[in-house]
Amino acid sequence: MSTEITLVRGDITRQTADAIVNAANSSLLGGGGVDGAIHRRGGPRVLAECRALRASRYGKGLPTGQAVATTAGELDARWVIHTVGPVYQGPGSDPSPLASCYRESLRVADGLGARTVAFPAVSTGVYRWPLEDAARIAVRAVRDAGAAVEEARFVLFDDRAYAAFAAQIP
Repeated sequence: MSTEITLVRGDITRQTADAIVNAANSSLLGGGGVDGAIHRRGGPRVLAECRALRASRYGKGLPTGQAVATTAGELDARWVIHTVGPVYQGPGSDPSPLASCYRESLRVADGLGARTVAFPAVSTGVYRWPLEDAARIAVRAVRDAGAAVEEARFVLFDDRAYAAFAAQIP
């Protein structure tokens, strides 16, 4: 059984899912964009678990392309899966760290027993990855991951992002 890919236009912090993926920065301590919104809505328990991760396994921060889970706090989910996307370096940028964000998030989700996972468009905000390219990489990575997750939901903030991802779904 393959993972069903769905698209939603909206605010990822308002989704109901087993796991919500956070486009985190390596510090795991919150930031702008999706990261800041998830930390604000999730509340202090999310930050407390992120601080504990920094004090133990990730003293230097979470590496790009990796993923780790915490509680979802006040979000309508059981877990937040934090992943650090790559910063776009221009034409010819290696897509593998971005694909790894999706594969690793699904691997973590499978380990938790999550059946529904809500993803943002990782690296397309302040990390400047071109939206159409990011959508192609994301959808391919999720399709090829072989995860047990039943639904991978891309939650896209605006019409342009929704259209870019919709163009990748036959």
